[in-house]
Order: sequence, then structure tokens, then C-alpha cells
Amino acid sequence: MEEQKEKLGELSPWLADNLLRIKQELGNSDDVVVRDIQIHLDSDRYILGSVVYIDGLSNLNSMMDSLLSSYEKDQLKQYDSRQILEYFKKTVIASGAVRDVTHFEELFDLLLSGNSILMLEGSPQALSICTKDLTARTVEEPNVQSVVRGPREGFTEVLRWNTAMLRRKIKDRRLWMETTSIGSVTKTDVSVIYIQNIVNETVLQEVRQRLSTIDIDAILESNYIEEQIKDKRYTPFPTLFNTERPDVIAAGLMEGRVAILVDGTPFALLVPALFTQFFQSSEDYYQPADFSSFIRLLRFLAFGLALLTPSFYIAITTFHQEMLPTTLLYNLASQREGVPFPAFIEAIMMEVTFEILREASVRMPRTVGQSISIVGTLVIGQAAVEAGLVSAAMVIVVSITAISNFVLPAFNLGITIRIIRFMLMMLAASFGLFGIFLGIIVIVVHLCGVTSFGVPYMSPLAPFQLTDQKDTLIRMSFPKFLTRPKMLHPKNLVRQKRK
Repeated sequence: MEEQKEKLGELSPWLADNLLRIKQELGNSDDVVVRDIQIHLDSDRYILGSVVYIDGLSNLNSMMDSLLSSYEKDQLKQYDSRQILEYFKKTVIASGAVRDVTHFEELFDLLLSGNSILMLEGSPQALSICTKDLTARTVEEPNVQSVVRGPREGFTEVLRWNTAMLRRKIKDRRLWMETTSIGSVTKTDVSVIYIQNIVNETVLQEVRQRLSTIDIDAILESNYIEEQIKDKRYTPFPTLFNTERPDVIAAGLMEGRVAILVDGTPFALLVPALFTQFFQSSEDYYQPADFSSFIRLLRFLAFGLALLTPSFYIAITTFHQEMLPTTLLYNLASQREGVPFPAFIEAIMMEVTFEILREASVRMPRTVGQSISIVGTLVIGQAAVEAGLVSAAMVIVVSITAISNFVLPAFNLGITIRIIRFMLMMLAASFGLFGIFLGIIVIVVHLCGVTSFGVPYMSPLAPFQLTDQKDTLIRMSFPKFLTRPKMLHPKNLVRQKRK
């Protein structure tokens, strides 16, 4: 940054030179607005000045009103240009943040962030006035992580709105935020948020260190950050948790995690992330504990079905027919009698077709996307069975797999399942059940070796932590939540006192 400041240089005391430099550096762009003003010292004398801002990024109506009408002329008679700016800074300007600017690099950063720049003739210093126009998409219910019971608000693309939503949920002075600019071209604001008396300092320092090493020209979405700072880049499993729900981030902060919010995207990151965390929904804590525990166990079952159902079908119909009851075996054999492909090719055809339909329904306009996906699935499935390309049992297997995939609350874990499912299908077609179990062992060993910011990915299951099982496979009632998760090593372990 210092090299850039020296390269662009300091502001000149001549107003015309400064304005010319700004216009040249910004390519005489049409959205750069220069508003000339006069600061009257008395009836005969005045100082020329200019307010520079970007049209569409700034809203300076209130600032201009106070600037042109709220100062005392008698107090300015003996002031030079720099003293007048100091007087405006402390007395006149009623806007939010006001800061001195002496270098062009700093001026451009603030100007392109929505601030207005006030310059006066004779002063090598300017004022940056916060006049950001935060017009954006309003707070709406999240589309990806919807709930039946719970808050209906989701993050937006404006960073300060998102931090304000967290402030409303956690009204504690120890909720700290550190904002930095990342991206040599986009200069995107990235906020690191944590609760100072709860967060583990080792994790926090690791987050700071990894963010500081990012050297990239653009940050357009939180995934740009995620891929740069995650632990193992070759694992298909997500090691950072992302969400667009403020209540999920607030709950994570209360457990001792660190949140990373990126300007321009409604998806926030939460670290460390654990494997069992991706099976938890915010609604688990808004419903009775027994019902939430049942639903969570159902998600683990759906995970197994989505991952293994096609593989088991291939293995059993290809290598292990003796495991099926005789009646079921006869039915499957009669269905597959006219199918010209082996079970593996049959499963690959149906899975790939369903993946194409899924992606098509996402890219299609909303008004027709859902109907296209439903009609396409029904028509193609029925036509494929009648044409003898696939068996009816395979259609059922693919349908169960797809529906189970949608049960999981974390979309990125569903993507991982879709990738690994094809690998297990190849193992099943090659080695039968032995290949499936070999694949499962490799997956478990891999998961046990993954970490998320120094925390074992499979904890509290491996290493096993008994006190943390109250919110892992099941959720116990809130009176049982006496401590925060030990595997996160929070400063303050006690969540509530024992009754």
C-alpha cells in the first residue's frame, strides 16, 4: 500500500490539478460527478471547493445541506483552507464517518467505496465523508435454508446490513468485528467476527493469518475466500460451513466459532466446521428436543441412502443375488430380462440423466423450472422403462437416492455425496460388496485425517468426547446444554449454570 501511495503521490494544494488527476485516473468516466461549491468568508471573499462522488454509490443530499448552510461565516474569516476543512470536520458535517485524506491512492479507495471527497483550493488535504448509498435487495427469507419455525430473515449483499443483523441478535460489547480489504482490483471488504471472551485465540489467529496470505485480484463471492483458506484442498468434503441465516451464524459465534462475512454476497462462512455440523439445521433448536433428535437421525439415514443405495443395487444384482429373497429375485430378473445393459451401465445412465435434469431445473426460469423437472423425470423414467432401456427397480433406486439427497440441510454436502456416489458405484461394479466396504473404509480413514482450522473434522465422534454428544447424533433439551463444545476449546466453557 505504501508503494502505491508513493506511486500515485500526494494531493496538490491546487484544486484544478487534483480534479484533473482524478478525472484522468478514472478515465473521464461519466459516473464521476464533480460538484463545485463556494465557501464564503465574508461578502467579498470566498474559497473555491469541489465535492467529488460516484453517481449511484453515494447519496449526499443531507451532507450538502449542512455543508452549504450550517457554518458561521464570521468564524472562517481568519482560517486558511486546511483550517476550514478541520472546522467542517468537527462542527459542520453531520454525516457519519469523516476522515482526512492526503494521498491519491487512499482517495480513490474511499471514493470508489461510496464516500464523497471534499477538496478546497489551497489545501493539500481533503475530507472523505461517508455518504454511501446502501440501496440493495431487502432482507428476505432464505431460499436455500428455509425453516418451518424460526426467523424469516436472511443475509443480503450489503456487508453492513449483515453485521447489523448479528448485532441485533448478540447485544454484547464483546462481539468484535475486524474488517479488511482483500483483492487488488475489487478491494472487497471482508469482516472477521467473533465473541472476544469465548473464541479460541489459536483459531482466531489462524483465520487472520490465512486471510492475510490471500493475494488475488478479485473477491466476488465468499467461495473465493473459502478455497483460499480451507485446510485440505483435495478433500471433496466441505471444511468450511456456509449459510445465509443470521441465527445460524449467531449460534456458531456463541459456541466459540469465527464468522467471515464478505461484502457482495449473502453467504457467510463459519469456522471451524465439523462433519456432524452439516446434518444440523437451525430448526432443530426451534422444535422440541425429541422431535429434533428423530429428524436428525433421519438425516443420517438419508445420508447413507443417498450415498450407498445405487452401489448396493449394483453389487447385489451383479455379484450377490443369493442375498435376495427368491420372490424378489424372480421379480428383478423378470424386469431386467429385456434390459440390454448391465446394472452398472443402467445405473450410470439414470444417475447422469437425473443430474442433467437437476441442473436444467436450476438454470431454467423459475416459472417453468419446477414443472420441467417434474414432467421430465416422470416422462423420461416411464419411457425408459417401457422402451426396455432400464428396469423399474432402477427407477425406484434412483428416485430414493435423489430424494434422500434433498433431505440434507447443507447443499454443499449433497454435492460431495453426488461425487462419491459414482466412485462407489464403480467399486460395486468391480468388486461387489467387498468394493463398497473398501470404499467406506477409505472414506472413514480420510475423514478422520481431515481438520478444519486445527480441529479434527470428525470430532466429537473421533476423537470421542462424551460431553459433546448432547448435540451430535441427537439433540438433548436445553437444560442439558451446560457447556460449549469442548472440541472448539473456547475460553469460556460454561454456557449456563447447573440448576
